[in-house]
Amino acid sequence: MRTLLSTFLVFMIGSQLFAQIERDKALHFLGGNLFGLAGAGVAKQITDGNRAWTFVGSVVGSALVGIGKEAVDAGQENNQWDNDDLAATILGGVTVGVTIEIFSKKRNKKRPMGSLTTQRLNGEDFKISPESNKALAISTELPNLYNISSQGLE
Repeated sequence: MRTLLSTFLVFMIGSQLFAQIERDKALHFLGGNLFGLAGAGVAKQITDGNRAWTFVGSVVGSALVGIGKEAVDAGQENNQWDNDDLAATILGGVTVGVTIEIFSKKRNKKRPMGSLTTQRLNGEDFKISPESNKALAISTELPNLYNISSQGLE
């Protein structure tokens, strides 16, 4: 019940705060998210997954589209450059960059060389049958998970 009440309270406060943000700023933030994601994808492909350049690509992608949009706005009649719109667009790109950084840490951990199945196999454990072209296991004992983890093959 306590969790339900606290969740309801957070949603109520959040709905009231959303009313304070102009719709235009929310759209600029969304545009910054989308183009920041595109910029991060391009940077990740160019740098072979370098996380720092992926973040920079996200911010630069959103900044470029934000500057372009504000330049178009400044050239229109009855419209002007708005730094708040530009900031909302860049903030959208920064948000995507931080999100990618948070979720990409797990994937980039250093893995042990080889897989767990090939690290434990020795040539002496198998007998090759030339007539059937199959490898037969000499030992029928399966490796113990405790022994694998204690050898540092986690």
